[in-house]
Amino acid sequence: MWAASGSHSPTDVGEYTMGPHCSRVSSKPNRSDTGIANLWSFGSYRIISRWRVEYVRIGFDECCSTQLIDGDGVFNVSGLDNFIKEVKLGECGLSYAVVSIMGPQSSGKSTLLNHLFGTNFREMDAFKGRSQTTKGIWLAKCADIEPCTLVMDLEGTDGRERGEDDTAFEKQSALFALAVSDIVLINMWCHDIGREQAANKPLLKTVFQVMMRLFSPRKTTMLFVIRDKTRTPLENLEPVLREDIQKIWDTVPKPQAHKETPLSEFFNVEVVALSSYEEKEEQFKEQVAALKQRFFHSIAPGGLAGDRRGVVPASGFSFSSQQIWKVIKENKDLDLPAHKVMVATVRCEEIANEKFFSFSGNEEWLELEEAVQSGTVSGFGNKLSLILDTCLSEYDVEATYFDEGVRSAKRKQLEEKLLQLVLPAFQSLLGHVRAGTLDHFKEAFDKALGSGEAFSVAARDCSQSYMALFDERCADAVIDRANWDTSKVRDKLRRDIDAHISSVRAAKLSELTTLYEEKLKEALSAPVEALLDGANSETWPAIRKLLKRETESAVSGLSDALSGFDMYEESKNKMLASLEVYARGVVEAKAKEEAGRVLMRMKERFTTMFSHDSDSMPRVWTGKEDIRGITKTARTSSLKLLSVMAVIRLDDDGADNIENTLSVALVDSASGAVKDRSLTTVDPLASSTWELEANKRNNNWLPPPWAIVALIVLGFNEFMTLLKNPLYLGVIFVGFLLVKALWVQLDISGEFRNGALPGLISLSAKFVPTVMNLIKKLAEEGQVPAANDPRRNPALASKSFHNGVNASSDMSSTGSSEVTENDHSISSKQD
Repeated sequence: MWAASGSHSPTDVGEYTMGPHCSRVSSKPNRSDTGIANLWSFGSYRIISRWRVEYVRIGFDECCSTQLIDGDGVFNVSGLDNFIKEVKLGECGLSYAVVSIMGPQSSGKSTLLNHLFGTNFREMDAFKGRSQTTKGIWLAKCADIEPCTLVMDLEGTDGRERGEDDTAFEKQSALFALAVSDIVLINMWCHDIGREQAANKPLLKTVFQVMMRLFSPRKTTMLFVIRDKTRTPLENLEPVLREDIQKIWDTVPKPQAHKETPLSEFFNVEVVALSSYEEKEEQFKEQVAALKQRFFHSIAPGGLAGDRRGVVPASGFSFSSQQIWKVIKENKDLDLPAHKVMVATVRCEEIANEKFFSFSGNEEWLELEEAVQSGTVSGFGNKLSLILDTCLSEYDVEATYFDEGVRSAKRKQLEEKLLQLVLPAFQSLLGHVRAGTLDHFKEAFDKALGSGEAFSVAARDCSQSYMALFDERCADAVIDRANWDTSKVRDKLRRDIDAHISSVRAAKLSELTTLYEEKLKEALSAPVEALLDGANSETWPAIRKLLKRETESAVSGLSDALSGFDMYEESKNKMLASLEVYARGVVEAKAKEEAGRVLMRMKERFTTMFSHDSDSMPRVWTGKEDIRGITKTARTSSLKLLSVMAVIRLDDDGADNIENTLSVALVDSASGAVKDRSLTTVDPLASSTWELEANKRNNNWLPPPWAIVALIVLGFNEFMTLLKNPLYLGVIFVGFLLVKALWVQLDISGEFRNGALPGLISLSAKFVPTVMNLIKKLAEEGQVPAANDPRRNPALASKSFHNGVNASSDMSSTGSSEVTENDHSISSKQD
């Protein structure tokens, strides 16, 4: 506080000193004495005369303040220049920040700034009543905060001193703060959140509108400070504030240059909450101390003002502030009527809320909403429109005398709220309509297909019919004033119908494909099997002819069936080609199946040809038959079957040499007709390399020399024992013959070709039957010694012949050995 000594007369000498808090004067010199007015906040001064002032600085604190703009809107140019010099702002360059605070009168703005930044702004004395404390705009430098931070304390809004219509200065000062400051604190009571006037919404709306036209975006941070926070969590309060600010921004008329500019281009929005200063002082101070930390290095990246733009150098701050205030003062858009608009806003909003709650409890609407949850409602749009029209008409009657602009805006808001309320019921109704239409379409589509109608025709007619039905039902449910878009639901229905059609199409095509595949399998399997069973030179031409005929028939039938599906030619050809491939696969599978039984078939054919004559009559053996010729004929017939089964000949590549090759390999080489093998045609199925290697391995039975020496040395005693007892030699010789017979009968060397374990398993299974067979043959030889004449026994002749052939042939193919053994067994059966 200022203390006066001496007379207060202008002509007398008086001394005014600043109090300990460096506060503003409560009784300052006359405003007309500009010299005194410009120096009264910087220390103590002595009044020499009315026109002469001597400035003396005593006890000057780091924190100092000055009135930047007085209550009449006069910019204190000299005071700002002196202030800049005292705080040495010009030396800061771009390393400084400007913070301002705005909010309702007597909301504790100055108190908050003094605690937050250590300033000396004058605070309201609660014991003297609530009145205007700050007038105009005051500027101070924060203490103990880096970088240099300037704070502006704005005159409170909505004060009784200025009256209800004098709001121009409020808007001017708010716009000035937003244009100059990097951070703007918006002080508001917690219980004012959601209100219109108390939350400064009209003020912000006007400021936003003018700011976009007058200034370029500089990314100001708006920090909402919620005072006297209640039990409501900040997480619930913050979204309301952000939503209100966004709505204000969205509804503000914007110039062409900023039609699509988002709020984030101009402002960053932050929200904090503080406890009551009077009731919870300690908690309030702790929260303020925590908030203060956010202002340290506020212009650094990530700080409160880290992304600001268009910063004016500190040396030009005074000139820039003057020009901004000049532009704001000359702008007439801020001189808007306040009282009438405020009253209309409050009252129209009250009426709108009353009508909204009245509509929410309307019995007709509640019955309609309940009915929609369970199914479709006929005439939904007309019924709901009548209820809405009644509600809006009642609003119009009660709000008819208020400001037209406000009345219309609130009516539009009421209409939007009502439509948002009934929108879920409308969406539920659309869902029922879509589901019902889809079910009826499925029934009609299945019925049309069942009646034999072409698939593409049935799909097109049914889909068009039921899409039209859906449009009719939507028109019955839509409210004209709502202008709701039903295209998404319609598109979903369209997709569901198309998906069902595609599903049915796939099922039908699969059925058709399966049907014709079954027909092909039935038409090809048995005939192909029969043709392969009677294998001859005409077998594969007949099979090819059969395959071509049945494939063409099936492809033609499937093509006719697919004509009703309105398919692309490429897809159709692909399906027909797949059917042709399937038909060929059936024949190939049957041929491979029969080829797996070729040995059995060859045995049957050899038996049939050997035991039946040319008239298919059982052959009577008289002893005069040409056994060699019959055997050769039967073997040739079996080889004919083998040649047919050896290769699949679905592609007509002309004659092949398979039969001749098999005949040379298996018949001519075994017949003994050509004794000199060097003069015969080279066997294409033989391999000299592996044959020689096999002979070498079969003949190389001698042990290595060292083993022979070891046997002689170690077996000398045994050898002498055998010489002394010749009977042992006879026993050993008989044993050798038995072992040799078993070796030949069991084919031990052949069994061990595929490995030791498979050879042992095979020998263990064949050993006992082979021994029994040898004993049986020895017994038969002993009982019938005279039965060895081949002329008297054709079977023995055949057996002798085959044994001779088997002994004399040098065939490299295992197939020839099998045929020889089969001949032997067949001859034995005939006997």
